[in-house]
Amino acid sequence: MSATLPFLSLSQRTLALGLCLLVGVGLVWYVLGGPAPSTNEATRAVVIRPQTGAFDIARRLKEARVIRSRVAFLAVAVARGTQRRLLAGEYEFVPGLNLLEVVRRLEQGKGFVHQVTIPEGFSARQIAEALQGKGLVDQDRFMSLLRDRQLLTQYRVDGESLEGYLFPDTYRLTKGLGEEAIIGLMVQRFTEVFGPAERARAIELKMSVAQVVTMASLIEREAKADEERPLISAVFHNRLRLGMPLQSDPTVLYSLSRFSGKLTKTNLRARSPYNTYLHRGLPPGPIASPGRASVKAALYPASSRYLYFVSKNNGTHAFSNTLREHGAMVRRYQIGRAG
Repeated sequence: MSATLPFLSLSQRTLALGLCLLVGVGLVWYVLGGPAPSTNEATRAVVIRPQTGAFDIARRLKEARVIRSRVAFLAVAVARGTQRRLLAGEYEFVPGLNLLEVVRRLEQGKGFVHQVTIPEGFSARQIAEALQGKGLVDQDRFMSLLRDRQLLTQYRVDGESLEGYLFPDTYRLTKGLGEEAIIGLMVQRFTEVFGPAERARAIELKMSVAQVVTMASLIEREAKADEERPLISAVFHNRLRLGMPLQSDPTVLYSLSRFSGKLTKTNLRARSPYNTYLHRGLPPGPIASPGRASVKAALYPASSRYLYFVSKNNGTHAFSNTLREHGAMVRRYQIGRAG
């Protein structure tokens, strides 16, 4: 005796198929496209470090409750062929984003951008502190990389450090970019400012790029008024030509690990290769990051015989040709004021 299964009519089969498709679509939407586990939660911030693989990205997103399924995330990324092209950065995910929107954001690198302004005259350590304060770098690693021989060779810097070559500007940075990449952005900006024309001018002056940048860093730390930069440059150039010590206070400050208050005679006797009161010529390297105006002043000093300058305590300086004139200016603006 044989039994046969009942056959559905065409309309019944169509209805059954439609219900199966509807359930299937609903499940796919729930797993792949549905919102994060709770739409009542706050915005989630997730930092993706450079060189992080798709599997670890999926894990981070799941832990942060941005997605509900790591397998689903990886499936979508693989299906789109972008599993190896998900970008590092700091991302903020609002509740309710579906999985496809999450993947697309990582593909496009639509992370949170930090706008950071590095002031002219900042030392490398001040730059590192500012960047660490925004959670963008590890200060110690940043400072260590500045002395990395491979990076110095890569950027064709003749010196012991990238101090002075981190160009002061406004940068748009993301967490996860990494210390090396941020250094690269700053040095690249320097090379844009210090281009072929500037290199040709340095050759005319019989100076290396490192010497020009070092001179520019001293001008940057001494000058407050832009119109005085070429005059301060002239003083330094004249002193170098005559074999006189530069006697620049900022070089002494740079050599001191800790300093507060006013420079003393003891400070001026501090044994350091950067102390331009004790050593003739330029210091071993830059003491800060000079801006465009100071670089230009170092390359194009004013036509002047000035050998001295002293602060007027109002952001400008009094310039002198002789030590006697300089002594009078010091008594007028410094000693007299102190009294």
